[in-house]
Amino acid sequence: MSETVQTRFRFRPLRSPVAYLFVLPAMAIFAVFTIIPTVYAFGVSTFKWNYLNSALSTFVGLDNYKAMIQGTYEPSFASTMGVSLYFVASMVVLGTILSLLLAVLLYRASTVLLAVRSALFLTYVTPLVATSLVWVWMFNPRFGLANAVVNLVGIHPVDWLNNTHTAMPSIIIYSLWHEIGFTTIVFVGGLTTISTELSEAARIDGAGPAREFLYVTLPQLRPFVIFVVVIGSVSSLHAFTQFFVLTGGGPGYDTSTLGFQLYQQAFVLRNTGYAAALAVVLFLITILLSLAQLAASRSLRSSDH
Repeated sequence: MSETVQTRFRFRPLRSPVAYLFVLPAMAIFAVFTIIPTVYAFGVSTFKWNYLNSALSTFVGLDNYKAMIQGTYEPSFASTMGVSLYFVASMVVLGTILSLLLAVLLYRASTVLLAVRSALFLTYVTPLVATSLVWVWMFNPRFGLANAVVNLVGIHPVDWLNNTHTAMPSIIIYSLWHEIGFTTIVFVGGLTTISTELSEAARIDGAGPAREFLYVTLPQLRPFVIFVVVIGSVSSLHAFTQFFVLTGGGPGYDTSTLGFQLYQQAFVLRNTGYAAALAVVLFLITILLSLAQLAASRSLRSSDH
């Protein structure tokens, strides 16, 4: 009897037209601002788009995608993807490792550590534009804080944002500072869910802190690691603001990522059809990463059972 009641309760909202009225506003907003623009971008990517008069746009089929593969536009798609992968890989690897280390240090519930957690998370909620402008001054080659620090160890001043070798590392340092608060809190939440009995058993068996973390704690954090890696990959792939404010894609095209080139081609160079094709590629990569996360999560659940 209870199973019947639970089944009816579970499926009744799906059968009731009234239930859809409650979700209709959210569905309408999602459709207008996400689904329709996405479908529209697919369509625009098949045109040589006239941004002054869309009626004069010319249908070119897959020519924008062919131009992408052939490297017709400057910078080439291969170069742009290389820069993007450099940034994404650096953010995911360094961000995950640093977040794990910080979470291990901060997960205990003392007053001081709670304050440090809050301060760390504040960096994540601060606006990208405002903090990027602050870091532009910190990287200033004449009187910036970065050069003041390296000068203490005898290194000559560096033009951080206009040097081919330091521009991308500078953006990565800023991006890690901004994003690491969120991923650290995710791992802190994960550490509060792991089994303390397994850790105690490992310590009784003589495992040191490093072995306990590698063989007991880390395996239990796999779902959180997968989440952080996928979310970090997607957000890094979509990153735009810090590149626009800090370097403007330069020097040359050394910090011109896929997200930045999408803006550049669409709103500066007016290659709207090609920009839409870049947006389609970005969308497909995001879908693949999301599917990878779902597959990994299902695999973890099945292995646990």
